[in-house]
Amino acid sequence: MKNREIKHVFFDLDHTLWDFEKNSALTFHKIFELHNVPVETQQFLEVYEPINFEYWKLYREEKVTKEKLRYGRLRDAFAAVNFEASDTLIDSLSEDYINYLTTFNHLFEGTFDILDYLKPKYQLHIITNGFEEAQQRKMDNAEIAQYFKTVTNSEMAGVKKPNPFIFNYALEVADAQAEESIMIGDNLEADVHGAINAGYDAIYFNNRSEPSQDQIKEVNTLNEIKNYL
Repeated sequence: MKNREIKHVFFDLDHTLWDFEKNSALTFHKIFELHNVPVETQQFLEVYEPINFEYWKLYREEKVTKEKLRYGRLRDAFAAVNFEASDTLIDSLSEDYINYLTTFNHLFEGTFDILDYLKPKYQLHIITNGFEEAQQRKMDNAEIAQYFKTVTNSEMAGVKKPNPFIFNYALEVADAQAEESIMIGDNLEADVHGAINAGYDAIYFNNRSEPSQDQIKEVNTLNEIKNYL
């Protein structure tokens, strides 16, 4: 059922519009070649991705800094594949990862279609926990920046999703009211519950088709957003 009260649509960026896993894999392949790292990329990614997920959870909870996240996820992943990486190598890879990540800009299927559909009807915005220096480059290089009126990131707000303050901050930046707003994202804790606790409506982008969540609007593809908006 479509909500006629909604005027503002807020999107998460990574894992929702911007295909983080695909772009990250291409980035690691590139920087491993540049630094002559003798580790098979797919083997590395199998251990890195869950480690990275846990570090981002700690980052959202203010338990690690950005610097510790960047260093620790690589250190732990190399240890898991039994490759002895020096601190110098890890620091260089960490820096190059951020530099090259935004040169790969695969989007989820249907991104342009859904943005073209929504833009004439709503004001579109981004709320992201991603690093400030990378997020705008991702949007510019993927040619989606022009769809969004405002972009709020956690470094601007001083807190991360699911903290209600970042959602309230985003409303102020967008000149929007919570009851007129809906959040769309892939993370139940950070995006969906965070937005609902701040008074927004929310749609869970469940592109991995994980077990369904009762009482939560849910889509498996971006095109299905049209059922709600």
